[in-house]
Amino acid sequence: MLTLFDDLQVFDDGKKRIIHFDIPDADLTLRQQFFDKERSDNYYETLLHNTPWQQNQRKMYDKVVDDPRLTAWYGKVFNQWTDELLEIKEEVEIVSGSRFNSVLLNYYRDGNDSVSWHSDKKPEGGTNTPIASVSFGETRAFQIRHKFNKDLKPMSIPLTHGSFLLMAGPMQDYWEHHIAKTKKEIAPRINLTFRIT
Repeated sequence: MLTLFDDLQVFDDGKKRIIHFDIPDADLTLRQQFFDKERSDNYYETLLHNTPWQQNQRKMYDKVVDDPRLTAWYGKVFNQWTDELLEIKEEVEIVSGSRFNSVLLNYYRDGNDSVSWHSDKKPEGGTNTPIASVSFGETRAFQIRHKFNKDLKPMSIPLTHGSFLLMAGPMQDYWEHHIAKTKKEIAPRINLTFRIT
């Protein structure tokens, strides 16, 4: 039996921890326990059951394959914002000092679901556009590596239940990131990336 929502070690003292990563060409800050356990559990359950998840496909070499995760977009021409998404959006906007107009939700059902190495797209003409990433559910390792400076070692950042990672500055120009597959038996994870599109 997986004990994701009974694991109080993630929420051991109820204090928010803020970690600023000292890396070049990026402004990267992690806020652990940004949402407390009760709110994180509630958001997870609501998003899991009320989101219109879709299985997208992409062309790889000669075949069309399913993306190894489910997704949903909100904002602009996409689905209408829900009350829960607006609540989360408002809180990350206060901290980030940015106004986001869309959000991509990713549902990682188990360890077989992943996302390959990539940098997030910036809006046309946008520079240093921030992205606010919020995670609910199972902890997954968010791995980053510099695109050009191979002397910099890749980093692995555990994104825990209720955490908020802000990617800002020129990060998307210089760094790429991914969520790797794992053979461990793990519970699902839902990730929200608030964007300016």
